[in-house]
Amino acid sequence: MGTESPSLFCDIALAERVERAEAALMATASRGFGIPVGGGVATFGEPGSPFNKVAGLVGVPSAAELAEVERAFAERGAAVQVELAHVADPAIGALLTERGYRLVGFENVLGRVLTGTTERVKPQGVEIRTDDEVQPWIDVQVAGFAHPDTEGTPSHEEFPRDVIDRAMRDMVAAGTRRYTARFDGVIAGGASFRVTDGIAQLTGAATAPEFRRRGVQTALLSARLADAAEAGCDLAVITTQPGSKSHQNAQRRGFDLLYTRAILIKTP
Repeated sequence: MGTESPSLFCDIALAERVERAEAALMATASRGFGIPVGGGVATFGEPGSPFNKVAGLVGVPSAAELAEVERAFAERGAAVQVELAHVADPAIGALLTERGYRLVGFENVLGRVLTGTTERVKPQGVEIRTDDEVQPWIDVQVAGFAHPDTEGTPSHEEFPRDVIDRAMRDMVAAGTRRYTARFDGVIAGGASFRVTDGIAQLTGAATAPEFRRRGVQTALLSARLADAAEAGCDLAVITTQPGSKSHQNAQRRGFDLLYTRAILIKTP
């Protein structure tokens, strides 16, 4: 994919920058509440939404902050889910476990330096478009998510189709750029990214099962990285399940593992 990207060392400052971008995305995309907490934000979209979480914790929240967040989620009958970077202050994890939060999983955050121009890889038969209508773009991603990667650690979450549909529309409203991949003219995959503080957040990608292993994800990734570099971004980030095919593919494309987020949940 062009000139090799220099490897990344993730210090605390870089991790906090990425976490702030994640919190900004959640706050913008969520259709429900957004409550500041510990330098991050607690957001609620709707029952069962992927936006129901606490993201971007970079400081130790006060007991009063956590109580407000827990009360807001409990009023909606929802659990509190915290995504906590492993480079965060250890006191945050201690505080959460003392309050009854339990560990349910992990996710990896990978990053890639963007410099100059990035090659657009165009596998035979694959065309990348940014002007397809929203619904076909959503449909192909839902089809892909319905048949998830079976490698690596399993996700603790599953979302109904109608919830995914609305969440994707909210992501578009939050400023994500949509990409559709067509294979021999047929819509085969979709992806998106959003720019926050010079960071290209790769916010989701999926391929319909019948079109996998044909270069669809390679084309979608290279198109987004090229556009992000042209937009002046200096960093691209992606979140994957540990040990998954997506994780492996990202590393093959020059991404380095920056840090891991622990997923902790407290039920109402």
